[in-house]
Amino acid sequence: MSDSKDTTPRDTKQRIVTAGTELFRRRGYTGTGIKQIAEAADAPFGSIYHFFPGGKAQLGEEVIRTSGAVYLGLVAELLDPHEDRAAATRDFFTAAADTLSELDFADPCPIATVALEVASTNERLRIATSEIFDSWIDGLAAYYAAGGIPQPAARETASSVIALLEGAFMLGRAAHSTAPVLAAGTAAAAIVRAALAGE
Repeated sequence: MSDSKDTTPRDTKQRIVTAGTELFRRRGYTGTGIKQIAEAADAPFGSIYHFFPGGKAQLGEEVIRTSGAVYLGLVAELLDPHEDRAAATRDFFTAAADTLSELDFADPCPIATVALEVASTNERLRIATSEIFDSWIDGLAAYYAAGGIPQPAARETASSVIALLEGAFMLGRAAHSTAPVLAAGTAAAAIVRAALAGE
């Protein structure tokens, strides 16, 4: 390890979580081994179990909860300056399409990647992904409610927008194209406009 590398236990744990996030996003949960995570984090193999005695499942849950909170913060930052909720939603999808292209059509969302793999095989991770998706829907619903969409329509709108985004990522990855994400952004904006109009 070089002298310039962070060496405190907290720094090592953060490197492990960051490496897990990146590898789960690119290779999936089942396609990623503990040894690969340790190598990517430039951390001793044993440190994984020191910080995560529950092994890969515990690390997976930490990755889900940590990255889920980060993504929620990014969404809030992107949407917050906009008064027009429909335009903000469309612009968010445009930014998501740019991110997908920049990542060479690798999945930009480790939450969805893990959720698709473990929903019927790992209850601990299924619950974690479900709770993160709920937190995203709650955050987006609050944003829409503040813009004039009453409950429960705000939550229904938010749920539809998140579903469109995650589905569009999957289609975009398969097609190696941003077109599905941009099309989903148009549809999401229309849903928001309709909800604002009380339709």
